[in-house]
Amino acid sequence: MTDTKMRSILVVEDNPDDYEATIRALKKAELYNRVSWCRSGREALDFLRHAGKYAEEGNERPGLILLDLNMPGIDGRKTLQLIKSDMVLKQIPVVVLSTSADERDIEICYRMGANSYVQKPVSFDGLTEAMKRLKRYCLEIGILAQEEAL
Repeated sequence: MTDTKMRSILVVEDNPDDYEATIRALKKAELYNRVSWCRSGREALDFLRHAGKYAEEGNERPGLILLDLNMPGIDGRKTLQLIKSDMVLKQIPVVVLSTSADERDIEICYRMGANSYVQKPVSFDGLTEAMKRLKRYCLEIGILAQEEAL
């Protein structure tokens, strides 16, 4: 499957610097999918449900969600729970990207349906390598649900 046939990626990240680093790492990993950015859990849920400021947009549902865990307001845990409890959204793979290595966070995320949990690497090279692995697994090896099923 080529990148041009893959659906978009939704990055849910409140920190603009972390978002920019993620975008640079995705490009360096040769992942050229369209990327949408939501700065909060609430914004991500509106984006996914075509609600709020996204009500008039015809944006496609993403093929992958990269979700920050620690955000103000509706945090990543609650956002993950709401995505995975929604019959329409639950098939979208969610990869939690977090600085937390706390076993409780990891366990909770998997229990709520996260497809993967990746501790954000400290270095840009580490983040790029994580994106390369993500590309190989989630977007090349793994079989994702077809758009019609979502």
